[in-house]
Amino acid sequence: MTTPLDIARNTLLAATTAAGMLREDPLLLVVQASRRLPRRLTGAVSAVLLAGRPGDGVRAVAGHWLAGRREAAAQAVPHARPRGRLSRRLLQELAVELEAVPVAAAPAGRVRARAAWRSGDLSGAAEVARAAGADRLADRYLAERQTLDPAFALPVRRSTDRCRSEGPPRALHLLTNSLPHTQSGYALRSHAVLRSQAAAGVEVTAVTRIGYPVTIGSLAARHRDTVDGLTYERLLPPRLPATVPDRASRTVALLRPVAERFGATVVHTTTPYGNGQIAAAVAAELGVPWVYEVRGLLEQTWVAGRPGPAARERATASERFRLLRAQEAAVAAGADHVVTLSRTLHADLTGRGVPAERVTVIPNAVDGRLLTLPDRSPADARADLGLPEDGFWVGTVSSLVGYEGLDMVIDAVRMLRARGLDVRACLVGDGVARPELERRARAAGIADAVVLPGRVPAAEAPRWHRALDVFTVPRRDLEVCRRVTPLKPVEAMALGRPVVASDLPALAEVLEGGAGRLVPPGDAGALADTIAELREDDRARSELVAAGREVAAGRTWERNGLRYRELYERLGAT
Repeated sequence: MTTPLDIARNTLLAATTAAGMLREDPLLLVVQASRRLPRRLTGAVSAVLLAGRPGDGVRAVAGHWLAGRREAAAQAVPHARPRGRLSRRLLQELAVELEAVPVAAAPAGRVRARAAWRSGDLSGAAEVARAAGADRLADRYLAERQTLDPAFALPVRRSTDRCRSEGPPRALHLLTNSLPHTQSGYALRSHAVLRSQAAAGVEVTAVTRIGYPVTIGSLAARHRDTVDGLTYERLLPPRLPATVPDRASRTVALLRPVAERFGATVVHTTTPYGNGQIAAAVAAELGVPWVYEVRGLLEQTWVAGRPGPAARERATASERFRLLRAQEAAVAAGADHVVTLSRTLHADLTGRGVPAERVTVIPNAVDGRLLTLPDRSPADARADLGLPEDGFWVGTVSSLVGYEGLDMVIDAVRMLRARGLDVRACLVGDGVARPELERRARAAGIADAVVLPGRVPAAEAPRWHRALDVFTVPRRDLEVCRRVTPLKPVEAMALGRPVVASDLPALAEVLEGGAGRLVPPGDAGALADTIAELREDDRARSELVAAGREVAAGRTWERNGLRYRELYERLGAT
């Protein structure tokens, strides 16, 4: 239960954080805070801004931005004609957030500095900020760039004795976010890892990044959360240090007593590199080994989020990309051991110089209980959820982001319905791509055949998996999608649903042994043809289900928990 003291402490932390942003740029604070507002509120404000006469065009940019239609907002930027100083500044900030103007065309000063920073020109951004007299901004940029130097290391106050404990390994996990405040793939895997290790006899506790979850708007957050018997500690000081290195040093200082109280014999953390730098320092102070879990490629994820091919090409050639790639490799090479999710990521890490014998693949997995659920037809599952039993349903349960390629599902459904086939889509989840997916379904005239119920609790996700006749993973052909394996198709296979996915190395690895169908990425026609074929072929679907269940049976969290324990014991963490 949240106490008045918790509320007071969290309010102070939120206020001091906002005050720092307010000093830097009040309008920037407004723009960034709009991302945290409830969807219902932003939708209502967006509707008001977009209603009636277009005015100077800035209302249209802001309206599309609040509605999550980034592409429409960016397209409206060149046509906007601000009529006053405030209107002009708002347009400038939104244009930078949308990356809708070249850096050279951005107004001189702080706005151009932020544009350079977002484009990946880290050194140039600091120079522009310094020239504009924005010394605090320049110092912050330079400090963050410092942490991307492979030689960077946090100061360590070394322990005279190694932290020891009788009995099994005691693993302290440092996480970026967690349940119950964040329902993401990252948080769900972290929770599954903790549960699997606890079931294997490892003593576990987890600590989230400094300031979280207050920094994402959870003012009622407690100092400690317990979910399924697992403890998540929060590091919530009265104020956050201004720079990344100072926040990292403060995290080490706050984390060490937690680790000592717990009696940690191993420190375990995940990408990105900042977590690894903190874990390395804490482990060195305690005299224990540390494990770095590489769940993705940070530089490739950043590139994938850029708006359009040209922007992605520029990002790949940027200073940020080069430094991120080098620093992730350096942090991984400095760990006592590295865990990663797939053979494709294993190959990437060894290609960057991490010794192969210090890398272990522990893939995304499923709760073994999913394999024991009684069979249930998709139509019956849909009836339980209040969905129409009729039709052939395809879709996903995932984050709705651009690189997932879910627009291909809508296009494929449009094609199939044009052929007279009753095919429908259900895209479960939320994310920045959701507004565009809704718009695309309306524009195609199939809004009544596309259901987007939003994010659902993790415990409810299997019900939505089982409501689908075919589970789709139409990821785009981006480097991050070629390397990183998602969790959801494994759950779909465990629940007896055939999977159709893009023909990319990471997905082919998940669907090995004939556990799914692969189609060319970005080819809605091929996706439609494969769905139509499976719709007509009960035997083919049954074969995919059988092969998928076999693959899922070899990827359970129960097995993974034992592998983690064996790894910790090999490192001497007992």
